[in-house]
Amino acid sequence: MKGLLDPQGVIAKAQLLLLGDATAIMLAVIIPVIVMTLAVAWWFRASNLRARYRPDWEYSGRVEFVTWSIPALVILFLGGLTWVSTHQLDPPRPIASATPELEIEVIALDWKWLFIYPDHGIATANRLIVPTDTPLRFRITSADVMNSFFVPQLGSQIYAMPRMENVLYLQADAAGTYGGLSANYSGAGFSKMRFDVVAVDADRFDAWIDATKDRPLELNAITFALLAQPSTLDGPLAFSHVAPGLYDAVLAHGSALVPFAPSGQ
Repeated sequence: MKGLLDPQGVIAKAQLLLLGDATAIMLAVIIPVIVMTLAVAWWFRASNLRARYRPDWEYSGRVEFVTWSIPALVILFLGGLTWVSTHQLDPPRPIASATPELEIEVIALDWKWLFIYPDHGIATANRLIVPTDTPLRFRITSADVMNSFFVPQLGSQIYAMPRMENVLYLQADAAGTYGGLSANYSGAGFSKMRFDVVAVDADRFDAWIDATKDRPLELNAITFALLAQPSTLDGPLAFSHVAPGLYDAVLAHGSALVPFAPSGQ
């Protein structure tokens, strides 16, 4: 809950604002109703001789009008606000920005997350490094069972499903480390299926890209098959090279056992 109430991204901030507005609108009805209920109970107490007892009273058009019109107007207003806001926060809707977006391919595995940076040819597992103030376009699928990609402080959660792709836009407005998780139960290692989103400035992100490309570990047929085995990771991994077409092959087959051609094989 702390993450949801401590937004660090443009989407999460808009969602919190919508939640606050909806709560305020509902309280505008709930609080007066509670006050009037207590007031009526107090006024018609047995010891109040000024209260008029009218056993034959059964209908008032004015009372019925007020009773139904106020909640009806509130529902219409709240529904309109929610309709407009949720369409504006539609997960695949691009975030308006002068900064070019960064595409990240996400593959849910048992029980870990694989992140591929197609524009840079590198990948990471259970740690996502992103630049601040940059729209992030996530292409999300699963190589096994259904999972749910969720970074509470950045915004929307969305499902990762085999042979299906969901697109999600997020953005980190400030540097920091934000916890991510799977919000859908997926077996014995589900509780450890967590990752860190590390938001850094553009210069540090470029330096990290260069440093990652110098690492010895590559994501080829062998390493991907090992990574896809049901297991948890003790720490994050980084890969200096990714076999071409890996994400699209997983998306097409919905399995970790996919026929792609790794580099050098």
